Amino acid sequence: MLRILLFLAWASAMTPGTAGAVRYPLCAASQATSARYLLSLSVSSFLAPSHAFRTSRATIRRSSSLYAPQTCPLNRDASPATIGLRSFHSSSHNWDASPQFSYHVAASYSAKGHKFDAKGNLFTNNVYDPSKSNPRVLGDCKSAIDKRARARSGQDAFFYSQVGTTKTTTFGVADGVGGWVESGIDPADFSHGLCEYMACAARAWPHHSNTTSLHPQDLLQVGYDEVIDDKSIVGGGSTACLAVAEPNGNVEVANLGDSGFMHLGLNAVRHFTQPQTHAFNTPFQLSKTPQRMLIQMAVFGGPSTLSDLPKVSSVTHHQVRHGDVLVFATDGVWDNLSPQDVLGIVSRNMVNVGAWVDNDGAIEVGHELRKLAQADAGRKANGDSVQARVAIAIAKEAKDSGLNTRRDGPFAKEVQRYFPGENWHGGKPDDIAAVVAIVVEEASA
Repeated sequence: MLRILLFLAWASAMTPGTAGAVRYPLCAASQATSARYLLSLSVSSFLAPSHAFRTSRATIRRSSSLYAPQTCPLNRDASPATIGLRSFHSSSHNWDASPQFSYHVAASYSAKGHKFDAKGNLFTNNVYDPSKSNPRVLGDCKSAIDKRARARSGQDAFFYSQVGTTKTTTFGVADGVGGWVESGIDPADFSHGLCEYMACAARAWPHHSNTTSLHPQDLLQVGYDEVIDDKSIVGGGSTACLAVAEPNGNVEVANLGDSGFMHLGLNAVRHFTQPQTHAFNTPFQLSKTPQRMLIQMAVFGGPSTLSDLPKVSSVTHHQVRHGDVLVFATDGVWDNLSPQDVLGIVSRNMVNVGAWVDNDGAIEVGHELRKLAQADAGRKANGDSVQARVAIAIAKEAKDSGLNTRRDGPFAKEVQRYFPGENWHGGKPDDIAAVVAIVVEEASA
């Protein structure tokens, strides 16, 4: 097939966050970013009808300043090819001298074509008791999960789990690749199965692992291997973005594809992931090809399915502070909301409930953050927790924006940029999953 290689390059200043600062001026994040893309597009993609974009996936995003004329640092991962970075080990830290943190997680979600249900489509983590359930066989762990009890998030999925008997936690999202529907395969089986296996593997750690500390890329590999071996998952594909968050404040993130992650601290964007794409609307993705399709390819030839491995996921490391907010979301959020949009949503909700406090133009962490996150030991947070409020606000805004035909979101702007003849306007309806983690420093003994 004739292919046209289109080289796109742009760069602008990228300013890292101020280390050690405890107060930030009240301002919105800038769109500072630096990246280079090699975009390979077939001739047929230029001739695709407008409706094709309505079900396609965003891979390159831009943002615009919406909330304030001032700017804060926006640090995007400018090197999505970073592979195998392994400087993240909990054993190397002095636990007695370092502050300890806990991560309080909630998820809000909505399937494409369904009405947004703030109360019904909300997940707040159950307290995990390793003494009652410490799975050794991952297949048995996943089999115990009732498929009918899965979150009604369509092809999007998410997970949260404690890591073994430690105070380390892991959480993330996965987005089933919708194109598999054309082959008669439900992409939700792959994405939900992947998340379920990763949660089971985290609970079973250090079983099924030969490392002294858990890394998200390794966890993704275990989940992927289990999906490949699981005969009940016929085929499919998925992107993924997940973190392993340690109590010393070290957070390691692995991102494969165009789901993504934001690290926010006191009204500033400290990091925003760079999507991994092969071409416009073609994100990196894990995949499993059904046996019948493999046989057909062997007999009749034809193109093979696109499949990337966990080892090519982009790995980044972050140091969090008391009051920071971590947002993991599928492209149903990032196609419709810019980083500035999400920053504005998080800031408004954190300030409104008192989790962040505006002190003469500077944002500080509120004294009631621990109470607002319902961080008491042994207690399950509910819909009134600050993390639930923030997750619901992000998902609702993404849902509304996706259905708004007049407000051009990041995906619409990219279509207009690369395919001006398509006359695309408005949002991009899609499945939505948003996972929010609030970082709380533990009280000294």
